[in-house]
Amino acid sequence: MADPKGFLTTGREVAETRPVGERVKDWNEVYVPGSLLPIISKQAGRCMDCGIPFCHQGCPLGNLIPEWNDYAYREDWTAASERLHATNNFPEFTGRLCPAPCESACVLGINQPAVTIKNVEVSIIDQAWDRGDVTPQPPERLSGKTVAVIGSGPAGLAAAQQLTRAGHTVAVYERADRIGGLLRYGIPEFKMEKSHINRRIEQMRAEGTKFRTEVEVGTDVDAAKLRRRYDAVVIAAGATVSRDLPVPGRELNGVHFAMEYLPLANKVQEGDLTVSPITAEGKHVVVIGGGDTGADCVGTAHRQGALSVTQLEIMPRPGEDRNANQPWPTFPMLYKVTSAHEETEVLAGLKEGAEPGQGPSSPKAGEGRIYSVSTTHFEGDEEGNVQSLHLIEVEFKDGKPAQKPGTERTIPAQLVTLAMGFTGTDQANGLVQQFGLDLDARGNVARDDDYATNVNGVFVAGDAGRGQSLIVWAIAEGRSAARGVDRFLTGASALPAPIRPTDRSMTV
Repeated sequence: MADPKGFLTTGREVAETRPVGERVKDWNEVYVPGSLLPIISKQAGRCMDCGIPFCHQGCPLGNLIPEWNDYAYREDWTAASERLHATNNFPEFTGRLCPAPCESACVLGINQPAVTIKNVEVSIIDQAWDRGDVTPQPPERLSGKTVAVIGSGPAGLAAAQQLTRAGHTVAVYERADRIGGLLRYGIPEFKMEKSHINRRIEQMRAEGTKFRTEVEVGTDVDAAKLRRRYDAVVIAAGATVSRDLPVPGRELNGVHFAMEYLPLANKVQEGDLTVSPITAEGKHVVVIGGGDTGADCVGTAHRQGALSVTQLEIMPRPGEDRNANQPWPTFPMLYKVTSAHEETEVLAGLKEGAEPGQGPSSPKAGEGRIYSVSTTHFEGDEEGNVQSLHLIEVEFKDGKPAQKPGTERTIPAQLVTLAMGFTGTDQANGLVQQFGLDLDARGNVARDDDYATNVNGVFVAGDAGRGQSLIVWAIAEGRSAARGVDRFLTGASALPAPIRPTDRSMTV
């Protein structure tokens, strides 16, 4: 155990964020560099080393949290990194992007603020990189077997690294011009700087993984031919079909899917573009969808110089405390203020300490988050550009939203991003049809307990098989699918399989 009295003597402290007025002027990560190191050992000491650590259950990867908390408390960063990497290929990704279901399951969280597991995790891995503890781990011998991985998001990268280390020759196919999938072009720079992806890619290259960019399987390469070329194939193409909003005015200029808007902003940061073709500069921006992708659009709009930013959510506003029907250790639906939401509040003058001269002259435009509303239609100008959005309040009856007459209103909208989630993997490129894959009732690629599809030698991992989910589930699926592939190729496998395809998070 780290500090036997730590949870009694030390309060919860989290990473310090940079002032809003500073961080919205750049695209660097929002946290103060180095702010965690002076506090993180004591924070790790709050871990109680429970007899039954429910944080293990809360994490799909089965991270050995009490163990690396103990090492972090003792500042044995090398040992902490070894325990962290024992279950997670990319802790620098999850430590920055995961919503931390492990903290919701923390036993201390029953009656106190939970251990800052996510902050400890990112501190360990950042120290590991700085100290040179993260090195390539090439296989001792090659199996002579070849594997193609389609998609280079977290599931594809995890599967590729595991299979490479098992001795197979692995090639990763990515349709974009850079490796990383949504990590690269869907996650803004201020949430995770892309240098973290780049150095992992270099590690994987040094281990022997091959990467093929700008190759879309199904369009540029026939899927059936790819299957004949390799001994096994892992489909980790994600669930990239965005949910649309079929209302009048949807066709107007300025109404875009989030995944049309965010990648262009990231391409500016990569140096491919000087200015994004879709920019929020000087515009009233409306983001439809209250999840993490919506928050990413909000933060991006701030940095592009939006006049105002409004986020719409059809669901009611969550509470700040657990509901009775969402008991520990389930993952509760709570009201969250992300860094992007904090920026909205400050810039619009909705929060104490607002900085003058930033944001709109009046928050009456609808600035901030609006819950329990539905969009009825858009209006545009004579040139076909969106100018306003009409919404109406809703209430839920029998689990379905019903409009409340007399609550209609209009807000300005010169840029609208649709961030309402994803409906499944892309079928328009021919990948599903060319392989001859079966789909499940939800439109995902069907698979068995070994992540194998109905096509011999073809496996599926991540959102393509699970549906839209979290990064931690994607990495866990990639690791688990790698075991299934390894067993298919060799008859047995020593690779870990943290989850089954049927496993789901403990939510209500």
